Amino acid sequence: MNAQPAGQTQEVRERPPMLADQTCVVTGASRGIGRAIAEELGAHGAEVVVNYRSSEAEAYEVADAVDDLGGEALPVRADVSDLDDVQEMAERTREEFGPASVLVNNAGLTVDKKFENMTREDWDTVMQVNLGGVFNCTKTYFEDIRQSDQGRLINISSVVGQQGNYGQANYATTKAGLFGFTRTIALELAHEGSTANCVAPGFVKTDMLETVPDRVKEKILDRIPLSRFATTDDVAGIVRFLASEDSSYMTGQILAVNGGMEW
Repeated sequence: MNAQPAGQTQEVRERPPMLADQTCVVTGASRGIGRAIAEELGAHGAEVVVNYRSSEAEAYEVADAVDDLGGEALPVRADVSDLDDVQEMAERTREEFGPASVLVNNAGLTVDKKFENMTREDWDTVMQVNLGGVFNCTKTYFEDIRQSDQGRLINISSVVGQQGNYGQANYATTKAGLFGFTRTIALELAHEGSTANCVAPGFVKTDMLETVPDRVKEKILDRIPLSRFATTDDVAGIVRFLASEDSSYMTGQILAVNGGMEW
C-alpha cells in the first residue's frame, strides 16, 4: 500500500450528476407521480420538460422546484391525445434543450364505471389519452430516443393492468396494453442500444387514492404484504434508475412497484 506523502491530501474527484446533459420529457408532470418523477430527474442534473394539459400554475411550481434542485426545467402545455400538440412540444424541447434522450409516458386519466354502465364515450376517452397519448409521444420522440447515446423510453402502467379492478375495465385495458407496447418497442430499439421499460406501480398516495372510501382502502392494505401504500417517491426512484446509465442492460421489463402484491 502506497503511503500518502506528509502534508498532502488525496484529491477527491466529484462525479457529475447521474443525469447531467440528459433531456427528459415527463408527461402529466404537474402533480402526483409525474411531479415526483420530474423533480427526481431534475435533482440528478437532468433537463426536464414538464408537460401539463390544464394545471398551469402547478406545472410552473414543478419547474421552479426542478430548477431549485439543480436541474433545468421547461414547462410545456400539450394535450398528449392531440398529435399536433405533441409535435409542437417536441419542437420546443429541441429548441430549448436539443433532442430528448428520455421519455416518460406518465399522463393518464380514469373514467370509472361498472362495465354495464360504461358508454363508448367513456371507453374512448380513456383510450385516447392512456394509449393514444403514449403512441403520439413515443412516435414523436422516437428518433430522438433511438439516436441518443442513452435513449430511454419509460412507460408508467399500473398494478390494475396486471390484476384488473372493479369498475375500471377501460383503465385496466390501457394499462395492460402498455406491457405489449413496451416489449415491442424494446425489441425495435435494441439494435441501437436504447431501451424501453415499464413501471407498474401499486396503490400510490395521490389525490386519486384520497377519493377512495376508507373501508375500501383498508381492504386494499390487507392485500399489500408491506402493509402500506406507495409514496410518489417510491415510484420516482425507480424511474430515475431506468433513466440512468445503470439500467443500460435492462430492456423490455415490467417493474412492479407494488409492495409485494401478487399478480
